[in-house]
Amino acid sequence: MVTAAILVIFPLCMAMAACSDLLTMTIPNRLSVILIASFLAVAPFAGLSLQDMLMHLAGGGIVFAACFALFAFGIMGGGDAKILAASALWFGFDQSLLVYIIYVSVFGGLLSLAIISMRSQHDMIMTYGIPVPRTMMHAKKVPYGIAIGAAAFIAYPSSPLVLSALGIAQS
Repeated sequence: MVTAAILVIFPLCMAMAACSDLLTMTIPNRLSVILIASFLAVAPFAGLSLQDMLMHLAGGGIVFAACFALFAFGIMGGGDAKILAASALWFGFDQSLLVYIIYVSVFGGLLSLAIISMRSQHDMIMTYGIPVPRTMMHAKKVPYGIAIGAAAFIAYPSSPLVLSALGIAQS
């Protein structure tokens, strides 16, 4: 049951966040709440020691502090900041979190370039009737939740929590 929760809850929440951000340019707060509450409920049964759980909380807290600063300066959206901090909780405070953040940065940069390119071709896209969400073409922001979700799908399978749940020894 715990293994199923670890393998389903996180990916499902991240997919929903990415889809919601793509279609509406918002990420529902309930997804961040579900990620935090689910981690706190699952972690004690996943074989994490108290020290491991505290390291996961430290990782989430550090990402939250960084994202809060970015949000305060208008660099990052609130939904993106909350979902990134909540998802960081599932990685802990080790190299898997760093790998995740690097993936988020790379995918975010690529996404930003793609959106800038797409917006510069607005007239052609409309002429050919290519189905693109309206918010994607007119909003001044980037739906970074897409990059966060993509990074989560790439980094999560090698995270300590997943490896532990699957009984795979970590090197």
